[in-house]
Amino acid sequence: MTDVSLDLDAYFSRIGHAGSRDASLDTLKTLHFLHPQAIPFENIDPFLGRPVRLDLAALQDKIITGGRGGYCFEHNLLFMHALKALGFKVGGLAARVLWGQPDDAITARGHMLLRVEIGGQTYIADVGFGGLTLTAPLLLKPGREQKTPHETFRIVETDDHFRLQAAIGGDWRSLYRFDLQPQYEIDYSVTNYFLSTSPTSHFLNTIVAARAAPDRRYALRGNRLSIHHLGGRTEQKDLATAADLADTLEGELGIIIPDRPAFEARAREKHIVETNT
Repeated sequence: MTDVSLDLDAYFSRIGHAGSRDASLDTLKTLHFLHPQAIPFENIDPFLGRPVRLDLAALQDKIITGGRGGYCFEHNLLFMHALKALGFKVGGLAARVLWGQPDDAITARGHMLLRVEIGGQTYIADVGFGGLTLTAPLLLKPGREQKTPHETFRIVETDDHFRLQAAIGGDWRSLYRFDLQPQYEIDYSVTNYFLSTSPTSHFLNTIVAARAAPDRRYALRGNRLSIHHLGGRTEQKDLATAADLADTLEGELGIIIPDRPAFEARAREKHIVETNT
């Protein structure tokens, strides 16, 4: 155990929040909107073979002081610490990712989200799901279509679990399935260790990065950058060189690369870009 506490002022400075600090729905909505715009989703540490630590001191050092991003455990654990510091009743949940999978697929509990209780109602918060990260909390009311500053979402109840779905291109597409069994930091540590060290983890073998903006989303997978504008228009660009890839991460995605020469060499080694560039 440590005596480390969250530097709430530094966190608010990082996400650009200068407003209320009460444990209200309005505050939750504001923080949920600002966080994924200021703090990008990224997996550069596991890609470079660097450890991913989930203790609060490490999260603050990397994301707040170091200006980095992270993946779901880092985002949502930091967000949970911030909400708890404000007096919210919040706890962790786990999800099985269904994006790109059939709705009945049984995947590992590889994703983290949050349950927040406000005024006798339950909300789902999630600031760490890559290119479709929520930009607002969702009321846990199955079947209701809920607009956010970006996409429209709904939660569907099926048997013993819920599915989170987004309206994409006129269709409802499932992001993940979850239930309300409480999860603890030790649960996330086990999954985090696998995702950040196993040779079979996609986080070790390609680059995944994303950031929301008020009028668009940036999403990078491998060497392809997609820019999804509100209203449906999408631009895509393939990045030819390791330098182009690094420039895009540092530019549009807003990520500070910890060791750019090592990153560019790794991108060539993994054939994300041409090896002779």
